[in-house]
Amino acid sequence: MASRKVGKTASLKTAARKPSTAYLEAKRGVGNWAEATEWLRVRGIEDIECITPDFAGVARGKMMPSSKFTSNTSLALPSAVFRHTISGEYPDETDDFRYDPLDGDLKLVPDLSTLSVVPWESDPTAQVICDMVTTKGEPVSYTPRNVLRRIVGLYAERGWKPVVAPEIEFYLVAQSDDPDYPLKPPRGRSGRTITGGQSYSIAGVNEFDELVDDIYDFSEKQGLEIDTLIHEEGPAQLEINLRHGDPVELADQVFMFKRTIREAAIKHGMYATFMAKPMQQYAGSAMHIHQSLVDLKTGKNVFSKPDGEPSEAFFSFIGGMQHYVPKALVMMAPYVNSYRRLTPDMACPVNNAWGYDNRTTAFRVPPSEPVARRVENRLPSSDSNSYLALAASLACGYLGIVNALVPSDPAYKSVNEGSVELPRGLLEAVSALESEPAFAEVFGQEFINTYAGVKRGEFETFMQVISPWEREFLLLNV
Repeated sequence: MASRKVGKTASLKTAARKPSTAYLEAKRGVGNWAEATEWLRVRGIEDIECITPDFAGVARGKMMPSSKFTSNTSLALPSAVFRHTISGEYPDETDDFRYDPLDGDLKLVPDLSTLSVVPWESDPTAQVICDMVTTKGEPVSYTPRNVLRRIVGLYAERGWKPVVAPEIEFYLVAQSDDPDYPLKPPRGRSGRTITGGQSYSIAGVNEFDELVDDIYDFSEKQGLEIDTLIHEEGPAQLEINLRHGDPVELADQVFMFKRTIREAAIKHGMYATFMAKPMQQYAGSAMHIHQSLVDLKTGKNVFSKPDGEPSEAFFSFIGGMQHYVPKALVMMAPYVNSYRRLTPDMACPVNNAWGYDNRTTAFRVPPSEPVARRVENRLPSSDSNSYLALAASLACGYLGIVNALVPSDPAYKSVNEGSVELPRGLLEAVSALESEPAFAEVFGQEFINTYAGVKRGEFETFMQVISPWEREFLLLNV
């Protein structure tokens, strides 16, 4: 267990962590169907989960015996999977969103490089992430993994490769079957509920020592690499940082990490929630995204000149973030609850500023050597779909570079006070997404229409719920 202890404290001190045998085997992966068949046989895998993320980042798909999986069976899902809300309903038909109950199937194409075990299952089970294609084999443009691939492709056309590193915050909460019951922190190993104000507290992490050990175990067996794990400001609020890498691979990892953390928490009698704002008196949960660009020919950081100074592309990338991110915010803050996090005085930027090592800005440039120069987008919340949040953030930077946008002057003081410089609610953010002409080309008009329709449908279901605030202040006063 000592090796996991090193991983948990690495955020406070640098320490090497030797990869386990399980991790190395999981990272090796497979490249073709013959290797996949042998991989399944060696591990005695009985069942396969063929999964793909929907707009909410929920795993959708099919389970089947491994023998059927390797027999070239055609897998399909109805296209309607990508046209329903988080509550499982379909929006009413509008001019910009159409749902046809007779919509045809989409084919699931397994990405064999993502094949891994499902370590929390009692029976030998594996999982594989799938891409969505039409019956003619063409990529489905509006599905999350394909939207991100489209953005990465735009960079590749210009000879660049984006590199990202997500940081995911989440809360552990006590279990309850009443959705109208305020969430509470769970009891730790001390038998007491942990309080707030525990940033970087090792004691706070150790309150959930056995759970953290399982998170590491499950992650290693799936080939998921945790860089650091820390306790955040809120009570039982943790943050996991992932190593930098390819955007699609990192989005896959976030997709899998969320499943992993939820399963580990349930095993220990609690919930892990990625809601942006689960408890009103405490800070929300973010998914900060570190971004840089590499030249495909030279392998060097596009954000730095040969002399180590920031490049024009670096400043234009920031300019693009400032100009376009507020219009793409709904892809990074996708629910009504997301905008409860985006409020002043809650450790979250509500501005459109940038600065050097300034955590009050939306776009922070961390201290680094020129080779590691990057831009951190601090606006996305942890409830966002990792594929869509990464796609949106990278697309905004891309548009800034190709349009040679110039950023504002950097902020050298706190800029997170006063008015909010972002959309204040879900419908406003949806309208901003639809109103930007450049987005139709980078994301595809079909995605914009479908996503906006789903988000409006979710808002309508939210409006059907009467809140405690309304009962408290309107019941006898109006």
